[in-house]
Amino acid sequence: MSVLESIAPGDGIVILTGAGISKESGLQTFRDPDGIWAKHRIEDVATPQAFATNPEAVLGFYNVRRSQMGDADIKPNAAHHALGRLQGFWPGGVLVVTQNIDDLHERGGSTRLIHMHGELSKTRCNACGGIVEGLGDLDPEMTCQACAAVGTLRPHVVWFGEMPLEMDRIGDALAACGLFVSIGTSGNVYPAAGFVQEARAHGARTIELNLEESLGASAFHEARYGPATEIVTGFVDELEALARAGA
Repeated sequence: MSVLESIAPGDGIVILTGAGISKESGLQTFRDPDGIWAKHRIEDVATPQAFATNPEAVLGFYNVRRSQMGDADIKPNAAHHALGRLQGFWPGGVLVVTQNIDDLHERGGSTRLIHMHGELSKTRCNACGGIVEGLGDLDPEMTCQACAAVGTLRPHVVWFGEMPLEMDRIGDALAACGLFVSIGTSGNVYPAAGFVQEARAHGARTIELNLEESLGASAFHEARYGPATEIVTGFVDELEALARAGA
């Protein structure tokens, strides 16, 4: 039985997205054989310890990622736009929780959004916690405009060993939703990989939309596999038909 046969338009939806939803927009995923972690050691560029010992290397790595976000060819794809459209018509409300640090969801029209791993387009001060917008390059000699500390500015991203953002808000949403959808995730990064079990424990129906089976595929009530631009847009079209039928 499809998950759509057991939910109603008044049910809240929580959608978790990972790097797979942005791959068709031209952004590299992290865990593919040719992905980012195949070319860089996590320990060297994505930990607080790396930033403390070699800030030049860490900031250089993220400066490249930040410059890619300004590439005119990197645009939200049909899957991003479909989720933005879904937020506009679903009566029960839709929260997108993304592990991605790009801004493609916003550019695709999503407005109710949590970046649990931070946002590459923002800069944070390790000393005062101040956050500012901007995609310019960072270097270790920069001064925080809020507290005047030097060498404390870093990308506003969650590194390995740090706690993801807004976990309480995410937990509340998972406990209240009627449908949990996972899109383009590998299923091997916690705590996000445990969201499906958390949602199911509170009675939600669950579905995986992915290019291929994730490590946690067996935890979902239903799964659909294929390119995100096809399966996500098709699923949103089905939700729109359900919303219209219940109007």
